[in-house]
Amino acid sequence: MLKIYNTLTRQKEEFHPQQAGIVNMYVCGPTVYNYIHIGNARSVVAFDTVRRYLEFSGYQVNYVSNFTDVDDKMIKAAKEQGITVPELAYKYIQAYMEDTAALNVEPATTHPRATENIDGIISFIEDLIEKGYAYQSGGDVYYRARKFAHYGQLSGQSLDDLEVGASEHVSTEEVAKKKDPLDFALWKAAKPGEIKWDSPWGAGRPGWHIECSVMSTKYLGDTLDIHAGGQDLEFPHHENEIAQSEAKTGHRFVNYWMHNGFVTIGRDNEKMSKSLGNFVTVHDLIKEVDPQVLRFFMSTTQYRRPIQYSQESLVEAQANLEHLKNTYDNLAYRLKDATSGTDGGVQRQLADFRARFVAAMDDDINVQNGIAVVYELMRFANQYVEQRLVQREPIVAIQLMLKRLVAVFGVDLAVSATEINDEKIKELIEKRNAARAGKDFALSDQIRDQLRDQGIILEDTPQGTRYRKESN
Repeated sequence: MLKIYNTLTRQKEEFHPQQAGIVNMYVCGPTVYNYIHIGNARSVVAFDTVRRYLEFSGYQVNYVSNFTDVDDKMIKAAKEQGITVPELAYKYIQAYMEDTAALNVEPATTHPRATENIDGIISFIEDLIEKGYAYQSGGDVYYRARKFAHYGQLSGQSLDDLEVGASEHVSTEEVAKKKDPLDFALWKAAKPGEIKWDSPWGAGRPGWHIECSVMSTKYLGDTLDIHAGGQDLEFPHHENEIAQSEAKTGHRFVNYWMHNGFVTIGRDNEKMSKSLGNFVTVHDLIKEVDPQVLRFFMSTTQYRRPIQYSQESLVEAQANLEHLKNTYDNLAYRLKDATSGTDGGVQRQLADFRARFVAAMDDDINVQNGIAVVYELMRFANQYVEQRLVQREPIVAIQLMLKRLVAVFGVDLAVSATEINDEKIKELIEKRNAARAGKDFALSDQIRDQLRDQGIILEDTPQGTRYRKESN
């Protein structure tokens, strides 16, 4: 039985979706004013991995992840670049889709955008005003935080503590408009030259928090099975989402809250962020690092744990992934001389590996224990293919099991960046084989060295010569 750590209750709970076999899951997406850095990608990869495991377990996942395509940061960035906010949004949404595709992230079932839901946002705010949870002030609309009985519960903070924090971050202009420092904006009056929409309170644009409440409930209903995002979103963003949504619908907003740990960098394990200027964008990194390696690096750390980004960590991930790919290729190669037949012992072993993998992953998506089982399966596979005689059916079964388990981490072992299509290289290998057969070892060694200089590694096995491209 799958158990998930629920941030709201601060304990692991058995996972029971509202509808058997279907999971409605919402993950907060990016504000599209720049390329995503690997700290942003951590959340994307972590919850894509959760989604993949849910699908592996037989669930249909309705996965919604939004784009915030209008806010203060976007208005500033668009002005700096001399383009409109919609043009800025288009540029970075395209970049996001390309960069996450490189990381083998499955597209969301729906990728809604804030600017495509303005009417719904206005209607939602009108309901909150009518119910007494919101008020208009100087063209802005604010939510009465204290009116919501459970405000602060998700982040585990008292109203007094929140009031002190809020008072430190409220501008003089906001003080004049708000009735309470804790109140937060649902609608912001437009300043001269800013992008804006007409509303009952005057021209303006939505606040950040209201967008996710509107888009999540629009596509997934009043109560979500899972809502996920980074730890930094617990307060105020997710706290405010709960207050808005439950005040409006009268129903529990989310059954399971999931939050991922940060990516840290440097000796001091400093959080990676754009505001600190210590970030590395995915857009730049995948020009130098195999995207599959970056994906594997991030997806094999349990989502709630922090990830320390370093060159050494990437090298280790590359080595581990290469071992898995080589094992998969070894299995495929031995199919050439395998005999027909089955092996009940292999089938029982595979069933045990699968059961142990599921047990690990069912414990709050513990990918570290899950990948440990995969490594054991890899060793078992390599021991089997080293036998003098092998059977086709067990090899196919081992290969399929390895592929399916590794796919949960977002890596497709059947897609190899090391595949060789160059006919000249194949001709050289055949020439070397002929030289070896004729005991012309000088020519054989010369061809091996020539291929090595081109990054081609030869492996002489009892079944013949194999070749692969050396990893970078």
